[in-house]
Amino acid sequence: MRSVLFKSRSFFSTLIVITLCLSLFSCAGSKASFGERGYTEEGKASYYGRKFQGRKMANGDPYRRGKLTAAHKKLPFGTKVKVTNTVTNKSVKVKITDRGPFVRGRIIDLSEAAAKRVGMIDDGVAPVKMKVIRAAAKK
Repeated sequence: MRSVLFKSRSFFSTLIVITLCLSLFSCAGSKASFGERGYTEEGKASYYGRKFQGRKMANGDPYRRGKLTAAHKKLPFGTKVKVTNTVTNKSVKVKITDRGPFVRGRIIDLSEAAAKRVGMIDDGVAPVKMKVIRAAAKK
C-alpha cells in the first residue's frame, strides 16, 4: 500500500511542476501587437527640414519644428513613441502627428527639435530603435 501512495504523490508533484513550467513559458514569449505599448521597430530615421514650418500635417495641425513630433506610415495619430539613436544612444519621446517617411528603408521622420535631441542634425539620417510607450487613445 505504501508504494502505491508514494507513486501517486510523485505523479501529482511532477504534474504540478510541469503545469507551472508551461504557464511560465507561455508568458515569456509574447510580443506587443502593432501600435500597442511595447511594440518596437528598428530602421532609419530622418527629419523634417525648416521649409515645412507652418505647413499642415496629416492630422490637420500645422508643423512646428520646435515641438517633439514625428511622422510614421501607419501608427495612429496620438501614439507616443520613444526613439533612440543607436549610434549616440540618445533618446527622445515624440507624438505621432503626420504620415511618412516616404523614402524606402526609413521608419520615422522626426521634427527638428526631436532630431537635435537624438544628435542627428548633422547626418540627416540615423539608425534608430522606436518603441511605443503609449498607444493612441481609442475613439
